[in-house]
This record gives sequence, C-alpha cells and structure tokens, in this order.
Amino acid sequence: MSRNRAFHEAPMPLFAEGQVPPQRAKPAPQPSYIKDHRKRLRQRFLEGGADAVPDYELLELVLFRAIPRQDVKPLARRLIETFGDFTHVLAAPLPRLLEVDGVGEAVALELKIVEAAAHRLARGKVLDRPVVSSWDALLEYCQTAMAHLDREHFRVLYLDNKNVLIADEAQAQGTVDHVPVYPREIAKRALELNASALILVHNHPSGDPTPSEQDITMTYAIRDAAEVLGLRLHDHLVIGKSREVSFRSEGYL
Repeated sequence: MSRNRAFHEAPMPLFAEGQVPPQRAKPAPQPSYIKDHRKRLRQRFLEGGADAVPDYELLELVLFRAIPRQDVKPLARRLIETFGDFTHVLAAPLPRLLEVDGVGEAVALELKIVEAAAHRLARGKVLDRPVVSSWDALLEYCQTAMAHLDREHFRVLYLDNKNVLIADEAQAQGTVDHVPVYPREIAKRALELNASALILVHNHPSGDPTPSEQDITMTYAIRDAAEVLGLRLHDHLVIGKSREVSFRSEGYL
C-alpha cells in the first residue's frame, strides 16, 4: 500500500539563472563643506555653550539630527525670520511650523522634542520644592511654558501646607484674549490633591501682562471659593512676552 505524499509547488526563483540581483543604491556621501561646518559648529558649542552661537546656529544644531545630509543653514534662517527667535520657533504651533518651506514631520518633531525637554527641565526645578525658596525658578518655568503661546492658557499650581509645589495642572485653554475658568472646579481639585494653597497662572498672548478687569474679577471669585474651603490663594501671575505681573506684588491680593 503506497503512502500518501503531500506535494507543494516549488517556489519560483526571484532572478533568472546568472542574473545579478539589483543593488540598493548607497546614500550619497555628505559634501565635505557641510561635514566640516557641522564639525566646527558642534565644537564651538561644546567649548562655549549656547552663548557661543547665535539663535540660527543653535537651531542648526537641532536640525542636524532631522536632516543629516543637507545644508540646514537656509532653513534655520527661514525659521528665525518667520517666528522671530529661537524660543518662538520652538513654541510655534505644529500647523504653522509645517507651513514653512523645508519643514516636514521629522523637523517639526525634533523641534517639539526640544521644546518639551525645555519645559520638563524648567518644571523639574520647581516641582516638589518650597515655592518661597525657588520663586525665581518658578517664574522662569512659567515664562518658558507660557510666554510664547498664541492663545490664553490657565494653569493652577497646587501647594501643600509647607508651600511645596505638589501639582501643576493646565486648567483651561481659550482664545487670544479670553480663557474660561471655573472656580468651583479649581477648589474641588485642590481638595482631591489635599492641597492647602494655590497659585494661579495665565498668559497674555498680546505680550502685555497688565491684568484686565476680567482677570481681577475672576481672581477674586477663585479666592472667595478657596477661602470657604480653607484654602489660601497665594498669588496670580500674568505672563507676558518678557515679564510677568504678580497680583500680590501689585497689591491686588
């Protein structure tokens, strides 16, 4: 009795006998003038830090990773001309970045990674630390995170009974000149975090941090809601392009 055999069709060869498979083209070598420029720029940065390079060259250093084999100087200058300076380039909204000729997803991603790293670094200097002893670092963090936003954002910093910053939370995002804020929600969240005090922070995209009448009215509403629950409103910071206004320093609180 013969055994059943399973037969399978033999795979066809990819190439005819004697035919050489096509070779994948090697990337073109980087031109020496680009390679030398990148080397010199990196060395200057390593020796002198950020102060040794202007904004457009610092931007070049960031772009090297996203565009490994091209001259990125024209793109760096184009970005600076479009947005004004290095920090404004990093803070630019993603859709606006992608509108710039030469900016693709890789470049936009690299810029947003650097922006996120800057925010994380500044935030790390103030979180879980007493606010009184790190006030300058707190102002620097608020400037880094909010000064260049093109819409109003409202944040609440929650403190424990030793004035240690235990949470920093985005509360709302609004338009170019208004952001909706709900005092009851802020007070409720403070209780959930077991916070004892608050600092309010919001930005003015116009660049002028002078408080509006609406800012003042809203601040008093939050203060009153907080006091009912035994919470203290330490301050309200309004962040402008190059400076900030403290409600407490200005006598509003």
